[in-house]
Amino acid sequence: MGKRSRTITISDEELIALAREAREAAHAPYSNFEVGAALLTADGRVFTGCNVENSTYGLSMCAERVAIFKAVSEGSHEIAKVAVVTDHERLTPPCGCCRQMIWEFALEETEVLIANLEGDVRKFEIKELLPEAFGARFLEGVR
Repeated sequence: MGKRSRTITISDEELIALAREAREAAHAPYSNFEVGAALLTADGRVFTGCNVENSTYGLSMCAERVAIFKAVSEGSHEIAKVAVVTDHERLTPPCGCCRQMIWEFALEETEVLIANLEGDVRKFEIKELLPEAFGARFLEGVR
């Protein structure tokens, strides 16, 4: 983290709408907890993901990480903003693993929007969701 950002050209509402649409593709037959994510990269591209469950639960993948892996595999390594949508009355933030993955590619001011299908939304900076995060600075000088 600590990279500089570029101009962002998509509204929070548009990013949430894309996450909501991505949620429709979720494969969640075991938990029935469908999640969609959309992330905006510093280069202005948007990547979406949905959660994909497996009967061997450890092989399941969260929506946020699916979107991150898609972005990185396409050459975008700086996340400006992430939206996460669930169909739950209580707004659901990313899990700890996803918070760490967002941090890995975050800009200093990366925002995380959490929303539900009823239209409730909360906005955080990633540093609020993952205070005192582990990052590359801890690996400096390590062999």
